[in-house]
Amino acid sequence: TRTHARTSYTPAHDPCGATSATMEIVHVYQKQRREFGRQCLFSDRHAQLIADIAPDVSLRDDYMDRDPAEAVIQNAPEFSEHEVNTERSEKADRGMNHAEGGWPKDVDPNEAEQVARYRKKAEKDEVYQQAVVNLGRDVMHCLKQNSALDIYEDFFPEQSEAESLEAPSSRIVNIFKDPEEIKRSISCISWFPDGASKFAAAYSVLEFQKAPASVSLDSYIWDVERPTKPDMTLLPSSPLVSLAYNPKDVHVIIGGQYNGQIAVWDTRKGSRPYETSPIEKSHRDPVHSVKFLQSKTGTDCFSTSTDGQVLWWDIRKLTEPTETLLLDPQQNGRALGGIVLDYESTMPTKFMVGTEQGNTHAPKPNVRLSLLDGFSKQTCFLRERVRTATRGAMTQWRNKGCDDSMAQRRHGT
Repeated sequence: TRTHARTSYTPAHDPCGATSATMEIVHVYQKQRREFGRQCLFSDRHAQLIADIAPDVSLRDDYMDRDPAEAVIQNAPEFSEHEVNTERSEKADRGMNHAEGGWPKDVDPNEAEQVARYRKKAEKDEVYQQAVVNLGRDVMHCLKQNSALDIYEDFFPEQSEAESLEAPSSRIVNIFKDPEEIKRSISCISWFPDGASKFAAAYSVLEFQKAPASVSLDSYIWDVERPTKPDMTLLPSSPLVSLAYNPKDVHVIIGGQYNGQIAVWDTRKGSRPYETSPIEKSHRDPVHSVKFLQSKTGTDCFSTSTDGQVLWWDIRKLTEPTETLLLDPQQNGRALGGIVLDYESTMPTKFMVGTEQGNTHAPKPNVRLSLLDGFSKQTCFLRERVRTATRGAMTQWRNKGCDDSMAQRRHGT
């Protein structure tokens, strides 16, 4: 074992007569001899010839002597330094998201009524009509040029188009598994409005007797590129049965819960809903379907449940529904349970409701209802007069009973 330590003490004298001392401390280490490895033994020996290649006299004719021959060898690499100062140019990137048309500020391109009104106004403008006529001449000139060649000529008639195309197929890209141990059914899926990068899924057990006491209430927002972990967790007070993204605000999600309540989430504010309808003003059964309406504010929606009600809501104030409709076309106290909703944005007064009994309803707000029976294929109207105003004319519907295929219509000014 080798041990090495060194300590030195050196006194020093300054001009004033004071004496100071410095001490050098060296680290002490210990290491066994076998840890140093084998000892290197060097010895002298004679040179050994490894290869001897004799010159080939026949190759001499291919070369000529160069006399004198000069060669310069420099072991160190040569470097040169240059500096230049150029004029500085400033660059900036500017862009504009041009989604649809150059609409004025007072026209919302998402509102069909405003777009139709602006188009009619523009079509009556003389400048617009003259521009269409001028552009028509250029288009006709291009069309006549295309007519000079047969652009539909088949140069390879023996090759079948069906043979060159691949057969349609599908495959599984990702599987998004429920993170909870107790597996639940997915009762509703809603895609992210701004591109198909995310989707929200509602998880619930609709059979009350089969739901364990420890079943999770959470639902999730998934990123299509990351199937291993949810992008966000929604924490409702009761399992979500239905949900939908707000098409005008991609951060807002509305959900219908198992206990009948309506909840609204803002993904920027967290996983818990920031607004929930009171239980006494909500549905009495699970909310099987909920949808946003096409409105200027983007806050109107409606929901249906198996309790036989269709409720219209404003998510800015969920203390009570704005309108209520009971799915009781026969008015005998037997309401039909709603399962699914649909809404046509171009017709703001048309709402479709599918029921448990296999019927399709077309309700309107303010308790105006017409029923289309999927079995009898007959149209029944409510036993009350309903008037609707359509473009300056008053249309009146009069009941003729369920045996008539259609009701009579009278027009007045």
